[in-house]
Amino acid sequence: MAQPNYDAIIIGAGHNGLTNAAFLAKAGLDVLVLEKNDHIGGATVSRELEPGWFYSNCSYVCSLFRPEIYQALDLGRHGLEIVPLQGSVTFSQNGDYFGSYHQSDIKRREIARHSQRDADAAIRFDADLMKWCRLIRGMLLRTPPDPGSFKARDAFEFAFLLKKFYELSEAQLYEFIRFFTMSIADYLAEYFENDLILAHFSGGSIIGTGLGVYSPGTAYVLLHHAMGDVDGNVGSWGFARGGMGSVAAALASAFQSLGGTLQDSATVAKINVNDGITTGVTLTNGDVIDAKCVVSNLDAKRTFLNLMEEKDLPPKLVERAKTFKIRGSSGKLNIALDGMPEFPALPKGSPLTLGHMHFSDTLERLERAYDDWKDDRWSEDPYVDLLVPSQYDPTVAPPGKHMMSVFVQYCPVEPDGGWTSEKRDAFGKTVIDQIADYSPNFKDLLVHTEVRTPNEIENEVGLTGGNIFQGELTLDQLLFNRPFPGYAQYRGPAQGMYMCGSSNHPGGGVMGAPGANAAREILRDLKKPDVTPQDFGDD
Repeated sequence: MAQPNYDAIIIGAGHNGLTNAAFLAKAGLDVLVLEKNDHIGGATVSRELEPGWFYSNCSYVCSLFRPEIYQALDLGRHGLEIVPLQGSVTFSQNGDYFGSYHQSDIKRREIARHSQRDADAAIRFDADLMKWCRLIRGMLLRTPPDPGSFKARDAFEFAFLLKKFYELSEAQLYEFIRFFTMSIADYLAEYFENDLILAHFSGGSIIGTGLGVYSPGTAYVLLHHAMGDVDGNVGSWGFARGGMGSVAAALASAFQSLGGTLQDSATVAKINVNDGITTGVTLTNGDVIDAKCVVSNLDAKRTFLNLMEEKDLPPKLVERAKTFKIRGSSGKLNIALDGMPEFPALPKGSPLTLGHMHFSDTLERLERAYDDWKDDRWSEDPYVDLLVPSQYDPTVAPPGKHMMSVFVQYCPVEPDGGWTSEKRDAFGKTVIDQIADYSPNFKDLLVHTEVRTPNEIENEVGLTGGNIFQGELTLDQLLFNRPFPGYAQYRGPAQGMYMCGSSNHPGGGVMGAPGANAAREILRDLKKPDVTPQDFGDD
């Protein structure tokens, strides 16, 4: 059955798809968003785990979401509120802990408690990391230049990049190149000596990544996690009040207020192409919906290998899609608690329970966890990023109760023999046992536990292999190489076909930048006024 024509169809109501749709609608286009699930949000979803307990099913903290997008779409008016998160802590097996505080004086005293040398080095480390954050942040809301193009626009974009690098000294330029290719273990060793501090600062480099702390390229992953901000504080993290589904809900509200149409329970079977021109989509129920352009919020593998026919693609693109690195390595537990767990290692009333909590206290433990994943096993001693958001947001749990989010590295896409309910439960028990080693009353507080392996993440969210970034954040898959050389400017191989997901520059995380950048290119091609924000790197 033929459906009405639209200016644009967006496949997938994840946060990037909704961001893209909202900017297209803001420019006056007639836009339709199609979502296969009966709910929107993709990885940014809040759902009821147990009556009264609400959880963020996949993504769980907010930092990378670009403030320029928040302001341009007036998301505060649509209900999005971010509450800053306070500090973090790594527990030691010997009963001690390392706490990282936002207050600089307290943070310095805590580092000095473990190593006076590291307390001095931390000042240099923070300054150097923020230097690279400021440099990279200026590229997030820009379309990467095409190295093989002779167009004036690409030349100007290369000139912009050269100007940014020209501002670096020769020593800084060498340092920057080294940074992108170093392991986090080697990078941190240039600053710190204490094992607990090294382990603490390494965690952000492996989250969502099929790499270990000694793998080249993990230093950049730390930077990727550090370059966001909350309320103008670079490197800070926060909770979306009501869970991460509030991000998607605010974007959907903004989109619909601009005249957009949102349709759930609508699975796209194919992007229709006729003589190299995109004409619309076909749904699994047989409906055909025509549009001037189609935008995929799915990852590069699903977009090109599942939604498009091979005859409509260049053979080299098909090969690149097949070899695109998108290995899942993460699991997640969402836990309803009858009360707040106690952590005896911390002083009574410590604010550190308000932040990220970790239990891997050496680089060796982190690397062994990675070794398990390489052998297609879940880690026997996993790295976890534990948060209790109900301490900030009472809307996600009943009075006096709590909701816990536990992000886990490493968990294989498919263990030997495949996933079964018994293996999933065994994986969850491994994580729960580790938490209980540091919180003796934890198991007594368990009301309900949802265990999510890469298998559940892929099937429910649509992330290939359960990879939360829609593709590894390695040097060969960044900037004008993301997802592939020649396709980094959000345009597909057919006229009128675009990509707006995290497989594209600048990559994964709840950022919104790929969606906004793709909208800018679509409006340029349709000769419509550009209503998208663009970061000119002035920060």
